[in-house]
Parts: sequence; structure tokens; C-alpha cells
Amino acid sequence: MKRVEITDKAAEVVKQLKTKHGDLIFHQSGGCCDGSAPMIFEKGDMYLDESDILLGNVEGVDFYMNQDQYEYWKHTHLTVDVTEGRGASFSLEIPLGLRFLIHSRLLTEEEASFFNPK
Repeated sequence: MKRVEITDKAAEVVKQLKTKHGDLIFHQSGGCCDGSAPMIFEKGDMYLDESDILLGNVEGVDFYMNQDQYEYWKHTHLTVDVTEGRGASFSLEIPLGLRFLIHSRLLTEEEASFFNPK
């Protein structure tokens, strides 16, 4: 059972970025400037600490979210997608004229029991 998945189109962009930049990480921001957007960085370029939660791995890239942001999203399943347009961030897909985005849905009862046991 996965908490985070990725569309085929977004996976192709991730493959392209991995070829150019090597090991990567996703971080779901909750920032003021970017709203709440998944951003991808070269591994080591994003400072992670104990407040960042590993939610899963998509296309060989670990996907993290800050604990405070997670409190708002803990009842959801996330799917990373990509669309045309420039986001206002430092994410690696921006120079390609693309930006990652998240589609979310509520967890099913089975998923909720698995991911958020009481």
C-alpha cells in the first residue's frame, strides 16, 4: 500500500531530472511563496531534520513532508503530477517550463487504518 504515487507523465520528468542531476528528493512544501507544492531537489540541497516525515518513494525518489504540513494532509493519499507553467520556486523542473503539483483524495478506510493506526 502506497501513500504517495506518481503519474506516468510526472515520472518521465523525474527520470529526465535524475539523468541530469543524480540523486533527488521530493519535499512537499507548505511555504508562503509556493503555496503547497511538491518540489524536487538534488539530494543534499534540501536540509531535512527530525520534523520532516518520509511518506514514501516515487520513481526512486524519497518524498518528504514537514510534520506541521503532514497534520493537514495525514488523511489523504497523494499523487504527484506535472503541468505546464512556471512555478515560483527553486524546484528543478522549473527551467523546463513545468511544475509539479499534487492531486489528493481522502484515504479509504483500509488505507486510514494502515497509515494512521489508533
